[in-house]
Amino acid sequence: MKVTVHDSIADIAANDWNQLAGTACPFLRHEFLNLAERTHCVSPSQGWTPRHLSIGKKGRLRAAMPLYEKSHSWGEFVFDWAWARAYEQAGFSYYPKLVSAAPFTPAPGRRLLLSDPDDAEAAQALISAAIALATESDCSSFHILFPTAEEIPLLESAGLLVRKDCQFHWHNRGYGNFDDFLATFNAAKRKKAKRDRRRAEENGIGFRRLKGSDMDDSAWSVVYALISRTFMRRGSLPYFNETFFRSISEQLPENILIVLAEKESRPVAAAVFFESDQVLYGRYWGSDGHYDALHFETCYYQGIDYCIDTGKQVFEPGTQGEHKISRGFSPQPTWSAHWLAHPEFADAIGKYLDEEARHVDRYMDAVDSRSPYKNSYEQ
Repeated sequence: MKVTVHDSIADIAANDWNQLAGTACPFLRHEFLNLAERTHCVSPSQGWTPRHLSIGKKGRLRAAMPLYEKSHSWGEFVFDWAWARAYEQAGFSYYPKLVSAAPFTPAPGRRLLLSDPDDAEAAQALISAAIALATESDCSSFHILFPTAEEIPLLESAGLLVRKDCQFHWHNRGYGNFDDFLATFNAAKRKKAKRDRRRAEENGIGFRRLKGSDMDDSAWSVVYALISRTFMRRGSLPYFNETFFRSISEQLPENILIVLAEKESRPVAAAVFFESDQVLYGRYWGSDGHYDALHFETCYYQGIDYCIDTGKQVFEPGTQGEHKISRGFSPQPTWSAHWLAHPEFADAIGKYLDEEARHVDRYMDAVDSRSPYKNSYEQ
C-alpha cells in the first residue's frame, strides 16, 4: 500500500484526519496540530520538521501517523539526552531523528491512527514507512512517544524497543462531591488536604472557571503573562505562543478550560487545561508571585472538583511530581517505543531499558505505598 509523507498537516484534509483521530485526545485533533504549525511553534526553525504519514486517497484515509524530524530532544518529555551523548562520544550523530508525538504534550494517545482499529496491516505499513524514512533521511532513530498501552504489543512485534515510565493520574470513583472524595483518605491526609484548600480562602483568593469561548484577546493576554512569568523563572518561555492559545480557544472552545485565581478582583494565577469527554489534562500554570498552597489548589484540587462536577473519569495533570500522591493521584505506567539504526547502540539501549523498567516498577510500588487512601481498593 502507498504511504504518503506530508510536510504539513494542512496537506491532509481536517475532516479526513479527525475521522481517524477521533475525539478521545484533543492533542491529536487536526486543529491542534495545524495551529502548532501555523503559529510557528512547530517548524523547522524550532527543530520540528513535519513529516506526517498517511495511507489512502483523499476522503478515504485508511491510516495516518503524526511524525516530525527533530534536531533536538526538547519538548518531548521522554528523555534521551544520555543516548545523544553516547552517540556523540562514539563519533556518531544522534540528530536528526524521527519522532511520532503530540508536540510539547506528555499525554498518552494513539499514534497509529487507523480507520479500523484491528487493521494490523496498515499499522505495520506506517511503522515500516517511518523506519524507511528515517533511513532515507539519515536519521539515527525513530521514536513513538506516549502511545496507548493497547498499541504496545504491535510496536513490540514490529521490533521496536519499549520503554516504561510513569505519571500520576486521578481516577473518578463516582464521587458525589469533593468531600466524598476526601472521605476516602486517611485522617491525616484528609486534614492536610483541607488545610491546603483553606489557605487560598484565608488569603482572600477566589476562583473562576472559563471555557475557550469565554476567552477574548484581553483575557488571554492576562493568562499568558502569568504563564510566561512562571516559565521565565525557570529560564525559558512557553513552548506555545500567545497566538496559539488565542486561536485554539476559538477553534476548539469546548476542549479548553481556564481556572483563574483572583484576589480583590485581580488575577494572580491561572491554570490552563485541555479536556475531552472523559479526561481532563493539566497543562500550564502561572502566577505573579508566591501564595501558600495556591499551586496545589489551582492545578490539582480545582481540577478534581471540575472532574467530579462534570463526570470526567480521569485527570492527567502532567509529568513528574511525587507531591501529587498525597493529593489523591496514583502512579500509572506510560510508554514509548524506539528503533535505532545502529545495531550495537540498539542492543545496549535494549539492555538498559530492561533494567530501567524494573526500576520503574519498584518506584511505582514505593510511591504507591504512600497513598492517602484508607483502603487499597479505592486507589
